[in-house]
Amino acid sequence: MWMAVSDGHKILIAAHIDDFIISCAHRPTLDKFKNALLARFDGTSEGAIRTYLGCEIERDMIAGTTVLSQKHYAEDVLRTFGFWDAHPLSTILAPHSRLSKEDCDPSPARDFHLRYRAIVGSLGYLVNMTRPDLAFAYSELSKYVQNPGLPHMQAAEHALRYLRGTFDKSLKFSRDTPLVDTVWGWVDSDWAGDTDTRRSHAAYILMLNGGPISWKSRRQDSVALSTSEAEYMAASEVGKEIQYLRALLHDVGFTQLSPTNVYEDNLACIAMSTNPVRRKSSRHIDMRVHYCRELYLCGVMKLIPLRTHLMVADALTKSLPGPALSKHRDVMMGHMPFFARLLHCGSQPFYSRFLHSA
Repeated sequence: MWMAVSDGHKILIAAHIDDFIISCAHRPTLDKFKNALLARFDGTSEGAIRTYLGCEIERDMIAGTTVLSQKHYAEDVLRTFGFWDAHPLSTILAPHSRLSKEDCDPSPARDFHLRYRAIVGSLGYLVNMTRPDLAFAYSELSKYVQNPGLPHMQAAEHALRYLRGTFDKSLKFSRDTPLVDTVWGWVDSDWAGDTDTRRSHAAYILMLNGGPISWKSRRQDSVALSTSEAEYMAASEVGKEIQYLRALLHDVGFTQLSPTNVYEDNLACIAMSTNPVRRKSSRHIDMRVHYCRELYLCGVMKLIPLRTHLMVADALTKSLPGPALSKHRDVMMGHMPFFARLLHCGSQPFYSRFLHSA
């Protein structure tokens, strides 16, 4: 991304190889810059953005909403693998299921192997662009691309059946939000969730103007000895992403003046991020993990307590039943408001009344 200032107006340019998006709040300045760019470099102007890198973009300038989807790409994926006419499922993976390396095939058949890798790769492109709800399944399936076995293929095809019922799901952003131009999010961890290595699975989602702008679901790099340690390591990871996003938003004119609020459902993790006490249960934690404590002291990130049943990032750390998955999916993709984000006010939170009475 590049930024330029022309005639007192800010111009933003996002580029992927030779595909560009140019934006400016002042139409004459935008047209002048675009014409000057095309006069110097070979290219064409496609007008108002409709698609970009396989992502469909719908904008309502009056309502102030933007919707991103990949429904045509998802349909192509389903037709390619023969699942367009399949019966849809409400879960991405079988609820409470776990894949294991014990089910790996040391020498899978070539066609079987290629099909599995193709399915996982297709899901990965959806995850990277517009489908955070698929992130956990993609992370799990990716572990076995070298030697997939039959249970792994069945899990991949289970994910395709889920995609059949949700292929038209989209991300929605709106300027009519209580926290306009303010980043906030969730972070969560499933302690010792990987049965092969006993490493925990961590995930986070960061929101801006009603929709998600960054998300990740992956196995942690080391074994955590407690739930609070796993959550603390996950909080440090989201802290790094917050630092990057705050710097990017500052450069384009949306400086974050207050700490970025991140909802966390582990009180011990929150205590470790605010109180530098070395207890037996935490003194062994590697120093790099204390990065989130520094972010708190510098006013960059603040962890906010939240009940577990409201933890949206939970859908990115494990395979949930259909109703819970549907509820979290609608919130994380911007189609349902998250009321708990209104339950804090400056330095004196009043969400505690809700947390004790819910």
